[in-house]
Amino acid sequence: MLQTLKNAWKIPELKSKLLFTLMIIVLYRLGSNLPMPWVDPSILETYFKATGGGLSWLNMLSGGALAQATLFALSVSPYITASIVMQLLTIAIPKLEAWAKEGEAGKKKISAITRILTVGLALVTAIGYTMFMNAQGMLTFTSNKDWTTFDRWFAYVVLVLAYCAGASVIMWLAEKINEHGIGNGISIILFANIIARLPSMFGNVWDRCFTRWHILVENEVENWRLVQWPIGALLLALFAAILIAAVVAVVWFSNSERRIPVQYAKRVVGRKMYGGQSTTLPIKLDMAGVMPVIFASSIVSILPTIAGFIPASKTGFWGGFRDVVNNYLGHNSFPYIAMQLILIIAFAYFYIMISFNPVEVANNLRSNGGAVPGIRPGKPTVDYIKKILNRITLLGAIFLCGLSGIPMIVNAVWFAIDGVGIADLAFSGTSLLIVVGVALETFRELEAQMTLRNYKGFLD
Repeated sequence: MLQTLKNAWKIPELKSKLLFTLMIIVLYRLGSNLPMPWVDPSILETYFKATGGGLSWLNMLSGGALAQATLFALSVSPYITASIVMQLLTIAIPKLEAWAKEGEAGKKKISAITRILTVGLALVTAIGYTMFMNAQGMLTFTSNKDWTTFDRWFAYVVLVLAYCAGASVIMWLAEKINEHGIGNGISIILFANIIARLPSMFGNVWDRCFTRWHILVENEVENWRLVQWPIGALLLALFAAILIAAVVAVVWFSNSERRIPVQYAKRVVGRKMYGGQSTTLPIKLDMAGVMPVIFASSIVSILPTIAGFIPASKTGFWGGFRDVVNNYLGHNSFPYIAMQLILIIAFAYFYIMISFNPVEVANNLRSNGGAVPGIRPGKPTVDYIKKILNRITLLGAIFLCGLSGIPMIVNAVWFAIDGVGIADLAFSGTSLLIVVGVALETFRELEAQMTLRNYKGFLD
């Protein structure tokens, strides 16, 4: 990968694209640190550390901007949600499906609708986010008696419009990366956000390895200071070994595929004979990617997010609802983890069902004179592809469950021991999958563009 980056840097056109992408990332990170008026970020950060859950997941996707209530607090979440909704509607609505098959003109129409939907979702999310901060007493003007009702409503409108505008600017930056940069814009911004959270996560791990254990057992173990650093170093080395093993596993998982052999029949066109060659139909093990985890995390975090809107001083039915959700469905609870793992498997099959059509693949093979050896064309081929697809989907779902579930379980056990978990650790497996996947896809695009330029030079 380093050699690929070095070779791409020598090509002026690719160098300019890399620099443009880097410039967009810098602009985005600057926007992620622009503070908003009337918000107390210290109260907000304390709340995130104490509760976590789905909000911690969104905070990770925003690179910490959500917990600091900065201009880009909503990050790419509205754009991702709009893109997913449009992808589902493209399958459900025939008109959108026809646009998707029209080529570039149809994609422009779908992109325009996606932008409008993104702005609408950003507006709704900004209203909810402002209401959430108001309910938790995080807005400085809420308790200020000098403010009139008009002043308060004006401040609410300014905050909502600012957050909505921030999400729209992020969408524009991502599309500029698509046009003039390298890689997918949303993926690159997500990559930058997760990388920005790494120092904080490593700092928390360092604190647990060398400080928290000392605080827990210093009154129970004699001469604890003599073994504090050796044990801390051992725990840190264990964490590093697990991280390296996880990276290797994710790279293997991302590159794995099941290749179905395909044999093409010979055919005579004029005086020439075509076909007769053997090839394969590759089906990737991670065809669904990280989407099942995103879907599952969004669903299980609905109730904890609603509970976060209820003020701490609230009693009665809503106060009891808040307490039940926080005690039994928090992100450190095992019912929360179990529901998320079950939903990951369910959404893995659902996403494959809507994104891969075995009937269309079998028809394309038959129309081009291809067939799977030993399998008759038509319905037997469809059934054979479905059987293989179900098997590799189950393997991929189990891997996703392990990658996202094990860190969550470790974090829950850690929280049960000392009462303080690491919210970033709970989503570290998902973060790792996103980072590795984006890095691999970006370098594949770099290699493809370099190969294209080599062929072009040869033809010239």
